Amino acid sequence: MMGKIPLAWLQLKREKTRLAVALAGIAFADILMFMQLGFRDSLYFSNVRFHTSLQGDIVLINNQSNALLSMKTFSQRRLYKALDLPGVQTVHPIYVDYTAWKNPVTGRPRNLLVIGMNPEVNIFNLAGVQENLDKLKLPDVVLYDRSSRQEYGPIAAEFEQGKNVIAEVNRRKIKVGGLFTLGASFGADGNLITSDVNFLRIFPQHQRGLINIGLIRLKPGADATVVAQTLRNYLSKDIKVFTKQEFIDYERNYWASSTAIGFIFTLGTIMGFIVGTVIVYQILYTEVADHLAEYATLKAIGYTHNYLLFVILQEAFILAFLGYIPGFAVTMFLYDRARIATLLPVFMSSERAIMVLILTLIMCFMSGTIAVRKLQSADPADIF
Repeated sequence: MMGKIPLAWLQLKREKTRLAVALAGIAFADILMFMQLGFRDSLYFSNVRFHTSLQGDIVLINNQSNALLSMKTFSQRRLYKALDLPGVQTVHPIYVDYTAWKNPVTGRPRNLLVIGMNPEVNIFNLAGVQENLDKLKLPDVVLYDRSSRQEYGPIAAEFEQGKNVIAEVNRRKIKVGGLFTLGASFGADGNLITSDVNFLRIFPQHQRGLINIGLIRLKPGADATVVAQTLRNYLSKDIKVFTKQEFIDYERNYWASSTAIGFIFTLGTIMGFIVGTVIVYQILYTEVADHLAEYATLKAIGYTHNYLLFVILQEAFILAFLGYIPGFAVTMFLYDRARIATLLPVFMSSERAIMVLILTLIMCFMSGTIAVRKLQSADPADIF
């Protein structure tokens, strides 16, 4: 009978206005979940782009450092001590700090991340760094992140037009000698790369020999996990030793568990799920209540309670799929607008698309399961 008469679909499309409201409600819940998960994932991804770009195998940081935005210093002698291990090939000190960049057009200051490195060796897998290394050897020359927010001024556009771009960083005049691409994050809206010497000129309060990050490259065939464990036992306890992947995970876990941002986005996803469940329940409950006499008639002529239960659950799954489609389409548009407005990596992923679809199905199934309790009142004795 179910194959011959699509009862669930016929009941849903009978009240077109109610169907449209139901689909809009499900789509809204899906959009809310998509946006919260999208912003959460962009938070994690954007804040580890620096870590991912490092061309090395092992990373050393101060034991008191929690994330890139709060890196403490440690003696570079700890880093060079790692050369005692036979598996270590080279070591590279890195300086990082935040300071004010003054917009050369408006004069308004805005903080950005400044990265200092030895210009003799490229330690970043970033477009624009390798070809501009020699320029960093010049005094007060920096590379500017072309993906920085517009509040810093039209730096990239003017540089590409061949103009001489001069700006002020931490009250020191600097010259933009090239562009690279890293991207904004929740921790920094803009980025600069310069030489270690220029970094110390920009930050005179930094002591020479005290670095923020130590990058280690291993010899071919060396196991990063084994060497990292050896370094943990070899170096003093005031140093944290990570493989590159552990360093990425350490940063991601900080934003996920040690800040309110990760919790807020997760809570927003849960609220979207609850809102969708309530909306679908209201629609299905009204649907059952309006057709209670018809359901009682079907029971009277021999249809079982399980048959009617299956009809309601069918309606729930139809609503889930039909509501998911416009929710997905609107989300793609909103992701595009959010990416342009914030310069954050807000993209759709196949994992997130599948996750929200599964959540939508669960949401509608739960609503249908609660709504079918009304079917128990469909007693044939009430109408015959």
